[in-house]
Amino acid sequence: MKPISVSQLNNQIKSILDSHFEIVYVEGEVSKVVYHSSGHLYFTLKDENSAINCAMWRGNLSKLKFRLKEGDKVLVYGAINLYIPRGEYKLIAQSITPSGIGALQLAFERLKEELSALGYFDEKYKKTLPKFPKRIAIVTSSTAAALHDMLRIAKKRWLLSRFYLFNTSVQGEGAAEDIARNIRRANEYIFEDGSRFDLIIVGRGGGSKEDLWAFNERVVADAIFEAEIPIISAVGHEIDYLISDFVADRRAATPSNAIEIALPDKNEILLMIDEMINSFEYKMNSIILKKEKIVSHLKELFQANSIDKKIENIEREISFIKEKFKNSLEVIIQDKVFAINHLRSSFETFSPRSRIKKQEEDIKLLKKSLKSSTNEVLYAKLNALKSLKNVYESLNPQKREKEGFGEIVKNGKRVSLNKIEIDDIFFIQNTTTSVKVKALEKRKSDVLQKIH
Repeated sequence: MKPISVSQLNNQIKSILDSHFEIVYVEGEVSKVVYHSSGHLYFTLKDENSAINCAMWRGNLSKLKFRLKEGDKVLVYGAINLYIPRGEYKLIAQSITPSGIGALQLAFERLKEELSALGYFDEKYKKTLPKFPKRIAIVTSSTAAALHDMLRIAKKRWLLSRFYLFNTSVQGEGAAEDIARNIRRANEYIFEDGSRFDLIIVGRGGGSKEDLWAFNERVVADAIFEAEIPIISAVGHEIDYLISDFVADRRAATPSNAIEIALPDKNEILLMIDEMINSFEYKMNSIILKKEKIVSHLKELFQANSIDKKIENIEREISFIKEKFKNSLEVIIQDKVFAINHLRSSFETFSPRSRIKKQEEDIKLLKKSLKSSTNEVLYAKLNALKSLKNVYESLNPQKREKEGFGEIVKNGKRVSLNKIEIDDIFFIQNTTTSVKVKALEKRKSDVLQKIH
């Protein structure tokens, strides 16, 4: 037998492998995963008894929906290739799918775990939505039915917000990058007045898992998480949950629901305003009523303690005393008349002239005494009334000033006359008149000398 070279042997083996193993479909467990800087993927596929080295070139790897990791159970579709220089063969994978779970679902779970570990879903990073947004950016397709639904509901709920569309591809190749790019554009957009958007709504209508997949891409999650403006994720239907829903500041079940979340209801606001007006009117009426009661009470106190009221009370007291005195005097007179009559009767009975004369003197003296006492009481009360009137009049500022006297005011302050210097300008004033004066001469007064 003629010997052959190593290269010839490897070429013959390669020919056999290429012809017999052009396409293979292999199931196994992944180990030794390496994502090379060149963009290629290298890993080992094994079972309980054997292993084979595998590779996936960059072009096919870009289509893989999930990131391979140690321990994954996968199905690999590809071909056997022999590397002639080293005599090594590999399974060159054209596609890789999870064993027992869909590739998209696995990719979703992997990215969700990764972003959760990075804190993308943490509540502390969630931004508060504005109550009354003025400008709202909508990142979706201009042809989407969801856009028209959102604008229709917005017109019914709130007319004070303006919407700006960032026309975006929301499905197919390059959609994720377009979504992320327009989220960043909306976040960085500045209007002529220097303001920015108050809110961003990202979304689209329903569809299959593949149709919605762009919103499960890492690039979209990064754009939402890094945005400074609050974002509502409104993708698909209520049962659809996507990565964008978890990262966004608020998830809406549908695009229409996003508008209901973003905008206040004008009917509710009008009702609230009516309630506030009613509450304000009730409180104001209560306050006014309380203040009126206080003013009325103060008025009663003022009237009860005023000078006029005191004088009125004194006059009433004097009238009462006079009436009482009159009644007392009448009683006394009646008693004396009775006594006189009794004396007269006694006199007529006994007829002693001296006793009659003495009784007459006693009556005169008694009358004089009563009159004197009456005059004293009336004089005392009249003096008291006069004193009160004098006090009342003395409190009147217009009657407190003496003729020829006034205050000296210089630079807005009251000063004494001896502090005025020559050429000083000042005012002499009382309660009714103010005269501007200039000092022309100053000398000591000789009034004291004249008095002495």
